[in-house]
Amino acid sequence: MPKAPHTSTFWYYTSKFWFWLNGWRLASVVPPGIPKAIMIAAPHTSNWDIMFARGAFFLMNVNVRFTVKKEWVDNPFLGGLIKALGALAVDRSRNNSLVDGMVQLFNEREELVILITPEGTRSYQPKWRKGFYFAAVGAKVPILLGYLDYKNKEAGVGPVFWPTGNYEADLEEIKAFYRTKTGRFPEKGVR
Repeated sequence: MPKAPHTSTFWYYTSKFWFWLNGWRLASVVPPGIPKAIMIAAPHTSNWDIMFARGAFFLMNVNVRFTVKKEWVDNPFLGGLIKALGALAVDRSRNNSLVDGMVQLFNEREELVILITPEGTRSYQPKWRKGFYFAAVGAKVPILLGYLDYKNKEAGVGPVFWPTGNYEADLEEIKAFYRTKTGRFPEKGVR
């Protein structure tokens, strides 16, 4: 029996219109048979990235999630909205490590794709945060190389990357892929 789609018809066609309006295209999608993964979003150089990335995930029919502190989803005013946007609560009081919290989220679910921006900022950042990598190693899931290429006006997912445990070598291979993608502000991109 086929799975129910994650994307509503409204968001699918809204995203399709958004891509058409801006001259963008979906270049590639998440390969089939990958129910769990860490999805990197890079290069992250502009606030506009979320509009194209969210649209791409709706078009791919991928239910991408992101982690926030538990207090955000427990907030009576904003909690419902934050959850509706894809937030997953991580209880840092029980678990001081966000990496351990993400591993636990993977262990509790049959399907989960967590979006991470390892640069952590829209400015140029030569040193990426390591949590995405160690969460993937701990949960035994691949890293998907999600990208926005403003030069070619395309969004997609690059190769599936299985971490080897050698962080420095793996990071260099991941960054080599992103050096071929151009952010909205190229001077802030991966070098």
